[in-house]
Amino acid sequence: MSKLRPPPPSLLDKYRGRDFHPLYATSVTVHGGEAAHGRASGIAASDDGELFVNLRLPVELGGSGGGTNPEQLFAAGYAACFHGALSMLAERAGLSIPDASVTATITFGRDPVDGLFALQAEINIHLPDMSREVAEALVRNTERLCPYSKMTQDGIPSILGLTQ
Repeated sequence: MSKLRPPPPSLLDKYRGRDFHPLYATSVTVHGGEAAHGRASGIAASDDGELFVNLRLPVELGGSGGGTNPEQLFAAGYAACFHGALSMLAERAGLSIPDASVTATITFGRDPVDGLFALQAEINIHLPDMSREVAEALVRNTERLCPYSKMTQDGIPSILGLTQ
């Protein structure tokens, strides 16, 4: 088994191209399961087989629980991405953050704009033993780097396609 290690610092080198330059892509397919409803009884599986989870509607939304849900998956992705970007910037600045943690809270609720649904994200960064001034600068720079932060602030290009 190979030793786990962080990504190379060269990922922080600025890209100067004119078009989006893909570095990695993945696909996850959701099937509806027993209730024929992805949120209530779905199964999410990645194209490489590394992700396979049962999706269940949370009890708070009238479901049975007993599985994960899109909000938990989004929170995990956001927290992991932000932590990774934070770690890369800290390393570049010569800062050690072995006890850093990032907690993403995703709230599903009613949207006052259209009366339907919306998400809110709250990200809490814990940087013990670091001055407030240094921590704030690191978090501000991480927010500029983290793709999840960019997505939640600026939106994300989405292409919808229908296959039959």
